[in-house]
Amino acid sequence: MPTSQPGAARPSPDRVTPDNLLHTRTGTDVSPEDLVLATGRDLTPRSLEWARRKLAEEGPGTIEKLLP
Repeated sequence: MPTSQPGAARPSPDRVTPDNLLHTRTGTDVSPEDLVLATGRDLTPRSLEWARRKLAEEGPGTIEKLLP
């Protein structure tokens, strides 16, 4: 039994994010700037240094841990 209302609006197909845009790895290197922005932080010397250390310790896959 459907739970939606008969006249309920459905998301339009053009508002659905394509699968190929949901993946974070594009085959390119992850930069410290990428990592900082993925955390929602501002690009500051301190946050960039944090990102450099994190990438050095954990590698580029660390961004996968931050993004859904």
